[in-house]
Amino acid sequence: MRLRGVRLSYAPARDGEPDPGEVVWTWVPYEENDGRGKDRPVVVVAASGAGDYLAVQLTSKAHDGDRDFVALGPGAWDGEGRPSWARIDRVFRVRAAGMRREAASLDAERYDRVVEALDARYGWG
Repeated sequence: MRLRGVRLSYAPARDGEPDPGEVVWTWVPYEENDGRGKDRPVVVVAASGAGDYLAVQLTSKAHDGDRDFVALGPGAWDGEGRPSWARIDRVFRVRAAGMRREAASLDAERYDRVVEALDARYGWG
């Protein structure tokens, strides 16, 4: 994946707009790419000047030791307080209009953990 004009910097601001470090809800396609999917929480990891955002989905299904997932622990984005994992093997380009609502923000340490894993996998930086 070649990216230009993408800003990988922690910048959450509870202003109704998606920002890197925030957990928002958006439609995520199933892996089968058959047009189906569902609303899921995602972490916005980067913003581009064109109004596009890069995001990775969250899951509460345990993935300890799986290199495709970054353990985040529990956070305010999960109403049941379950631990979450960020899935880094699928990065989504989404537009602000496709994001439903802000759920919460990662703290800077957890955001950095996700960005470092993405950098190691894709050579971003």
